This record gives sequence, structure tokens and C-alpha cells, in this order.
Amino acid sequence: MLDTLETLALAAGKAILAVYSAGPNVSYKNDSSPVTEADERAEAIILEGLGKAFPDIPVVAEEATAAGNVPDVSGKRFFLVDPLDGTKEFINRRDDFTVNIALIENGVPVAGIVYAPARKVAYTGLNGAAQKLVIADDLTVVTREKIGCRTRGETLTAVASRSHNSPETEAFLTEQGISQTTSVGSSLKFCLVAEGSADVYPRFGRTMEWDTAAGDAVLRAAGGATLNPDGSDFLYGKTAQATDSDFANGYFIAWGVKP
Repeated sequence: MLDTLETLALAAGKAILAVYSAGPNVSYKNDSSPVTEADERAEAIILEGLGKAFPDIPVVAEEATAAGNVPDVSGKRFFLVDPLDGTKEFINRRDDFTVNIALIENGVPVAGIVYAPARKVAYTGLNGAAQKLVIADDLTVVTREKIGCRTRGETLTAVASRSHNSPETEAFLTEQGISQTTSVGSSLKFCLVAEGSADVYPRFGRTMEWDTAAGDAVLRAAGGATLNPDGSDFLYGKTAQATDSDFANGYFIAWGVKP
């Protein structure tokens, strides 16, 4: 399965870079979030490929969901797709944007890929094994390196959102005695923890499941854990929520090593 996800992510990334080079046309969805033709082209590639390879597995994808096309995933395994995570980074000509594809089983992300086409790097996770891939211009994989979360030291380094900091995040960092913070956009925050470049990614702000599932799959495969603030497991497939829309996430803390 991971081979298919890798092929589709790289193809979607190629389409994204074509728009990136030409300069995107930006429009806005009903929730005022930006969308470009890169999002739409990438999602079309991924949906077509997943439909052919795994016709019996439903797909929840960001742009399709915004258009009202949402499959029933209750009691089923399903894919979560964000064709262009970090659209604001993309529009602002920063290279942190990613392609995210994840498989969810019983509420847990069990396989995933995060591909950052402008950085020429991808991260994958499956069955307790996480890898970092370096990608050539012709979309061939130059190197594959096994990665894993680092052990906790005397001081911790956090990775935080460049665009979505919050007072709750600052309070968490103070409580944990964390003074070193790295900022990066998109789901790459999970990947920095997964490869041992940081210890924790606290997110006290709203995200959607397709924003986080692929990076979370990589982190869990690398030995990390994503938890609710109360320490319980962070799960996917959240529908019929009383206080938020389907597939909306609450706050979470992604750890390289559980506290």
C-alpha cells in the first residue's frame, strides 16, 4: 500500500510545483480559507489513484468535503487526504507546504506519507517503521533513511506553528519549561519530532483530521504518540460532534516520547 501512496503523493507534488512556478490563482472557500488550482489538481490525482487501487476504501479529502462530497466512514477503514497542507505557506512562497495521505483503521492512522515537494523530501510511516526520503527532480527516490524519535534529554525542544500560535501554546511551553522552539508550517511539525529534531509539538488550535493524520502516522511509526491534553489517545473519524463539524480536531500534543 505504501508504494501506491508514495507514487500518488509524488505525482500530486509535481502538479503542485507546476502551479507554484507559474504563480497560483487564489480563491476562498465558505470558511474563508484559501484554495488554489494546485489544491484541486493534486486532489484529483490522488482521488483517481486511490479509487483505482483501493476501490472499497472510502476517501475523505479536504476539497471534496468542502464541496459536500463526504462518504460514510463509520466502522470502516478510510483514507484522509490533504492535497496541499499549508496553502498559506504555498501562497506566500514558503516551502513548508506538503501533500498528506493517511490510512485510518479503528480511529488510528496506520499508514501515511507527508511529501514536501519544494523541499524535495518525504516522510513515510507504516507498521512501526518510519523513513525519510530524499526526492530527485525526476521524482526518483535518491535515499531512504530510517528515522525515529529521540530520547528525552534534560531540556526539550518544541516545534510550533508559524501561522497559528496561541496563548495556550505559550502556557504549555512555560509549564513544561521549554525555551527552545522551532517554527515550521504544515504537517512537517510531526515529521521533525519523528526524525528526532524536536521533542514535542503542542497544538492548541483548531485543525482538521486531514491536516494531521499523515504526519501523525509517521510520528507513531517512529515511536511517538499523539495525545489529547488529558493524556488520552487522539483518534480519527470524529463525526456527529456536538460542538464542531465532522472531522474537526480538538487540541492535541504530539510527543516523541510520552511524558
